[in-house]
Amino acid sequence: MAAEEQVLVVEREIVEQEGIFHGLNFDVERYLRRFFAPGAMRFVPRSEAETDTSLKQLIPYVIMTCEGKCLNYVRGKRAGEKRLVGNRSIGIGGHINPVDNNPLFNWVNSSEMYLEAVEREIVEEVKVEANHQDRIVALLNDDSNEVGQVHLGIVHYWTLDAPNVIKKEQMITQMEFTEIEELAKLADTMETWSSICLAGLKEMAEKAKTATDLKDLLEKP
Repeated sequence: MAAEEQVLVVEREIVEQEGIFHGLNFDVERYLRRFFAPGAMRFVPRSEAETDTSLKQLIPYVIMTCEGKCLNYVRGKRAGEKRLVGNRSIGIGGHINPVDNNPLFNWVNSSEMYLEAVEREIVEEVKVEANHQDRIVALLNDDSNEVGQVHLGIVHYWTLDAPNVIKKEQMITQMEFTEIEELAKLADTMETWSSICLAGLKEMAEKAKTATDLKDLLEKP
């Protein structure tokens, strides 16, 4: 019998101590410092995390842009999260799982391990044939529905130097780069997280220009 999937979580209490919010929060530095503090994050069985609202599953949510256009797609029937099938999305990502049973976030280089985990998740879903800059620009929380109540998004903004992204997962359909103004017309077809992010894309772009990478952020005095 296969071992149950383990997912990365943080206590909801930690988020509440820094200030609970709805939608996007661009003050990422103070939250990430708390999340990456020793012992703050841990892995638990996914079945437990999906029903325990005292936990927040940390989900990297990667938005890819190139020359003013944003990557988007429709989640097909093979999507892992059945509650999101048929919705348009501008985010790629998923749960962070342990690799080779290593205690990932007890390591000194936890930021590097996290970013490697994000890259692995992206590689599972798409093939990016372009150079990119990765910046964490926002956190995303939505407690208005059962999916959002047990998840917290860490929004990554990837700026690509070419729009060369090829789908690998069958659950990804109708993938393309689209002008932001045209995407706005499709807002009512999007999953909740994507519609929230769509409204904040311009602020994300500005944040990405000045944000430092995760390792430098955590090493600031």
